[in-house]
Amino acid sequence: MRKVFVHTFGCQMNEADSSRMVELLGRHAFAATAHPEDADLILVNTCAVREKAEQKLLSALGRYRAHKARRGTLLAVGGCVAQQEKDRLLARVPYLDFVFGPDNLARLPEMIERAARERFAETGWMASEEYVFPGADPEAARGRATAFVTAMKGCDNVCSFCIVPHTRGREISRPYPEIVAECAALAAVGVREVTLIGQNVNSYAGGCDFAALLRRVAAVPDLARVRFTTSHPHDLSDALVEAFRDEPKVMPHFHLPVQSGSDPVLARMRRDYTVEEYLGRFELLRAARPGIAITTDFIVGFPGESDEDFRRSLALLERARFDNSFSFVYSPRPHTGAARRLGSAPEWQEVPREVAVPRLEALQAVQRRIASEVMAGQLGRTVEVLVEGALEGEEGRRFGRTPENRVVHLDADELRAPAGAVLRVRVTRAHANSLSGELPA
Repeated sequence: MRKVFVHTFGCQMNEADSSRMVELLGRHAFAATAHPEDADLILVNTCAVREKAEQKLLSALGRYRAHKARRGTLLAVGGCVAQQEKDRLLARVPYLDFVFGPDNLARLPEMIERAARERFAETGWMASEEYVFPGADPEAARGRATAFVTAMKGCDNVCSFCIVPHTRGREISRPYPEIVAECAALAAVGVREVTLIGQNVNSYAGGCDFAALLRRVAAVPDLARVRFTTSHPHDLSDALVEAFRDEPKVMPHFHLPVQSGSDPVLARMRRDYTVEEYLGRFELLRAARPGIAITTDFIVGFPGESDEDFRRSLALLERARFDNSFSFVYSPRPHTGAARRLGSAPEWQEVPREVAVPRLEALQAVQRRIASEVMAGQLGRTVEVLVEGALEGEEGRRFGRTPENRVVHLDADELRAPAGAVLRVRVTRAHANSLSGELPA
């Protein structure tokens, strides 16, 4: 069999897409390899959300160029940078064989054959009514405790900082019977937890609303846990809050990106809520599911962000006490409203990096303190852990996650803590990003 190596940048959607590509190629005489030097085909699955995405891609391709020269390895680029740059990538990288966008994943086998004859970019959009979601191969998940299941793709929100609508297209929801059937097939091979994914997953509209989809998936026998990511605050409906309240299989963890603690900045970002409106939904969620872990995103240094705007972000962080936050300095992305307006008016003035970077460091320092306090609060508690597998490079140690998505390390062998087992664990140590625990004697 020919061998394929996949290098994945970015989000869970990209991770899921990479898995689907490997499974698809497995039906066409390819086997996955962890070593690019052994590969007949190297696929780089890219992310365009943050700055320097193109540079990271070019750096990776430069490393793989030697394999092409040595053994004729095919080099291909997929994902969001491929969709953003299209055939410009072929011009910039003369040893690249082909480029393909996310909508063309299912055509990968025919594109590989075509690459023997020509170099090309395949980045056209597929009509909504024609798009077929690539399904997971349950056998590829046998022996694993968790799996991603794609519920929808694309985003219709057009936030001014975000390139996703340009690289992933308009929202398309997968019909709910397909999702439920895939979850049931995964459960049948031992998967205990599924995470429903999409660029804006709680705007799902595939024959029912998202809250109803969660309830349908939670009803699948043998599934122990259901999660989802990522969400927009304006889709946090009363029905979704009720699903958290009523359905124990829906895990008490919600990633709810706020982006800024300043209303004027949120307005320029095209986020259609105020801080108080965000906090109102936030508090309803915490009341419905006491103890829920809420995580978020912040962008620091958005055009026009003043010292006062930034202080409001710090104040929101202190008030909400998020379990964790993913924070970045703003970077202009092609085809976005903010990039087009940058420097056009006083409220759109660029924030210098020498101002933005210290702000980011200050926000992250506050978040580290809060996260440490949250983790320390778990000491001595007995928590439920879904075991996922062995800790890499640490013999005799296993790891899993609590319902709140906190990582727990265990001193246990596979016999005592097999993948997929749900165990009661006493927390003995709290670390910056994880917990350690012990099983009952």
